[in-house]
Amino acid sequence: MSTPAPAPAPEDSSAPFDPHAFPSDLVAAQREAAELYAALHAYQETLPWSREPHPGWPEETERGRQRSGRPASPGWSDEQAARFDKFLEDLRKATELVQAHKWWERCAREGIKGADMVAARQALKRAEGAVPAPAQGAPLAQDDVRAAA
Repeated sequence: MSTPAPAPAPEDSSAPFDPHAFPSDLVAAQREAAELYAALHAYQETLPWSREPHPGWPEETERGRQRSGRPASPGWSDEQAARFDKFLEDLRKATELVQAHKWWERCAREGIKGADMVAARQALKRAEGAVPAPAQGAPLAQDDVRAAA
């Protein structure tokens, strides 16, 4: 199991500011968001393609271009829809914690802007402790999270 990144030095520290020295609560929030994202998409793979019942459509070729068809969908049950909506709501809340975290305000006060701020936000997604670990215990890579979904 990986250890979250150490808390950043106090603002009055004489050490230079490191926008990649993420606080542990931000790393934990990013990890939760990644886990929820993977769980939501894994669950979505088990559902019919349409939330509402739909008759589908046949495969067609029009002017030499193939248009794939879709089989009929029974739609989702009330339980399936409620579970999906719960996953989605939990993911929104976790994402909000990451996006609105006070760390990003601190970064802005320290002069981190534009591409450097984007780089810091992207680095969080790969930070130690922010990437979910599979059952075997080794951290997942970002592509693994997508594949699990």
